[in-house]
Amino acid sequence: MCLAFPAKVLEITGDLATVERSGVKRSASLMLLPEAKIGDYVLIHAGFAMQVIDEREVEIRDALVAEMNGAPRTIQLEIRNA
Repeated sequence: MCLAFPAKVLEITGDLATVERSGVKRSASLMLLPEAKIGDYVLIHAGFAMQVIDEREVEIRDALVAEMNGAPRTIQLEIRNA
């Protein structure tokens, strides 16, 4: 299973960004997502930023991961029929 994690872009130097997740900073490539800007939340997979997401999406993902780890449900999601 592959998992991308959300992180906030703090700094950009060329094709590399410094991103932060839960107080941990690391480098991520922006080669696949050159439109990312400082302050954006991006999904990181295998060291590459893959997609820009909004802060609400980060909150939802964090709540769902916490719930999978045994925390009580803190968020209600709308189910949309396709």
